[in-house]
Order: sequence, then C-alpha cells, then structure tokens
Amino acid sequence: MRTDFSAEQLAHPPTAVAEAVIRKCVHCGFCTATCPTYVLLGDELDSPRGHIYLIQNMLERDEVPTPKVVQHLDRCLSCLACMTTCPSGVNYMHLVDHARAYIERRYQRPLRERLLRSFLAWLLPHPGRFRLALALARLARPATPLISQLGWAKPIAAMLALAPANVTRKATRTTPVPAHKIGRVALLQGCAEPVLKPAIRAATIRLLTRLGYQVVLTPGEGCCGALVHHMGKEEQALDTARKNVDAWSREIDGNGFDAILITASGCGTTIKDYGFLLRGDPAYAERAARVSALARDISEFLDAADLPRSAQTAARSDGLQSANAHRGASLLRFRRDLQHTSARNRGPAWRPKSRQSRAARRRCHRYRQHRLRRADWHTNRYAYCAYRRTG
Repeated sequence: MRTDFSAEQLAHPPTAVAEAVIRKCVHCGFCTATCPTYVLLGDELDSPRGHIYLIQNMLERDEVPTPKVVQHLDRCLSCLACMTTCPSGVNYMHLVDHARAYIERRYQRPLRERLLRSFLAWLLPHPGRFRLALALARLARPATPLISQLGWAKPIAAMLALAPANVTRKATRTTPVPAHKIGRVALLQGCAEPVLKPAIRAATIRLLTRLGYQVVLTPGEGCCGALVHHMGKEEQALDTARKNVDAWSREIDGNGFDAILITASGCGTTIKDYGFLLRGDPAYAERAARVSALARDISEFLDAADLPRSAQTAARSDGLQSANAHRGASLLRFRRDLQHTSARNRGPAWRPKSRQSRAARRRCHRYRQHRLRRADWHTNRYAYCAYRRTG
C-alpha cells in the first residue's frame, strides 16, 4: 500500500514501524474471511483491511481521531486471525496496538467511558479484586433487567450477565516435586484465568509433574499486561512487562528455566512480544528478548515434549474404540428398529386399496431401503475406521 508519511513523522520509531506494516498490505482481502467482526457486521471499515485504511489516514494527517474511527477500531477483538491468512505477512498486531495508544493520547472519550475503562484497568489485572467483584456481581445479578433499562448502565448490565453464577475456588499454588526431574519450567499465574478457570492451572501442574518437569510459580510475577495494552494504556502495560521481566530474570539467572509456559493464548502473544515492546529501553531490551524467546504456549511445549508413546497411544486407542463402539451400537439399534417397523408395516393388516395407495406404499418401501443402506454404510465405515486407527 502506498503511504505518504513525512520525514519528520518517520523519525518517530512507532510511526516508522506502523508505516512499514501498512506498506506490506496489498488489498487482497483474504483477511476479511477470517475476521469475526467483519463476518458478523459486514462493514468493510470493521475488517482488518478497513482498519488499515483508517489508521493510515489518521497517522498520515496526524489528526485527532474522530468518534467514527474510534468506534470501528474498538470493535477489533485482537484475535489476530487475519494474520494467519495474510499472504504478505502484515503484522496487524503491532499496527492496531500503536493505533490504540495513539487514540488513548489524542482522543477524549465521554466521561462514562473513561470511568468504565479506568475501572476495568484497575480491577481485572488483580485476581483478588476480580474475585471480590464477581462475588458482588452475584448479589447484583437479580437487578440486571432494571439496570439494562438505564442507557448509561447498559455495559454494566452486560458484564453482570456474563459474570459466572458461582465464584470458583482459588487456584492452587502447590507445585509438587516430580519423582524423576527432567526439567524446570515457569508457569504464568495470570490474572483472570485463575479466578474464572482455576482447574486449568491445576491440570497443567499435574500433567507437567507426571512428565518430570518441576513447575515454578515465580514470586513477584503478575498480569502479563495484555488487558491494559489492548486499551491503549501503553505506559501501564510497559510497567507491567518490566515487572514480569525482573521476576523471571532473577529465576533465569539463578536455577534457570527450560521454558516459560502460558495457558492463555492472549497472554502468550503479549509475553512473546515483550522483546518488541521494550526494544527501546536499554535497561530491559536484552532481558525482555530473552524472556520472549523462552515463552511457550502449553500446547507448543507439549507437542515438542517427549511424551510416553505407549500411554499416549493407549489413551487415544481407548477413546477411539469407545466412541466407535457407541456409534456402531447406536446404528445397529437404529437398523434393527427400522427393520422391525418395515416388517410390521408389511403385515396383512395393511392392504393397498387404490392406485394412489400402491404408489404411496412403493415410495415408503424405497425410503425404508434407502435408510437401511445408509445405516449399513455408517456401521461399516465406523468399524473400518476403528480397525485402521487401533489396529
């Protein structure tokens, strides 16, 4: 895409990065097929390609963002599905993050939006505050219909509706020592996940311990900073990143880590980007790049780990056998019931009394035969799949 930035604008490093990202876009539109916001709303300005146009015009003109531009960019979920389909390698994440920081500095939102965003930035990164808020939300849930009638309180009503009915137990902080240690890994404690889904951490620790990895919950580590970073609060996000880099660097310089594991994909994307976020800070650039190099999603780590093949194959075979057996039994019961119905309908109690009734009988007979053939096909197919996969 052709750009028209001045030399003075390109002297600003974040603007130079944004200009390089914009120039890679070739308007192909592949991103629109994977963008959930565009698929839902059908507005070109809500697609990644439309966002790039809006951001380019906003940055080139160095103008105050309009409410329309802010509205379209706020609808972006930062799911980054567009980056998986872009043939040109456009780093949309860096572009939209820079645009959000620009909007946060230059655009004055309505007072209630500023208060709500500041409240969320104060609440969500802290598990203790978030747990208390969920407990209070449970008490306020009966008043949700009344709150939704107030125009300014509709976002609060929507959050009350999304709050879980019961507050879960606290996430475990116990990390048992494996019987045969083969490595040492850090596990991100996070902020929202241990409150909403504490079982994820417990299951991850159990699995890693059985594989022989010592799991460490690093003292001093907190929220990854993704929540405030996506709000455009750049300085708060960088402060959080520096805090985590300090905490992990102490452990890396001490006993070391084989990896820093993350069980939430959004957090993992942000931690892997610490090297880019802190590239301009001489005191943290090298250590942040080292942390980013060690960051792994739990699925990536387990895929590369040396899992016990016998246990893995047995578990997979047992699952396939049970699923195929259940499916096959259901189809056999269906075939038996269908045959019984067909034989019953062919009894002497039902006789064709006219030409029309004979035609109807022929149609019913053909339909029954078709259903029987389908049942035979599905039964044989699932039996064959079970044989090939478990044999």
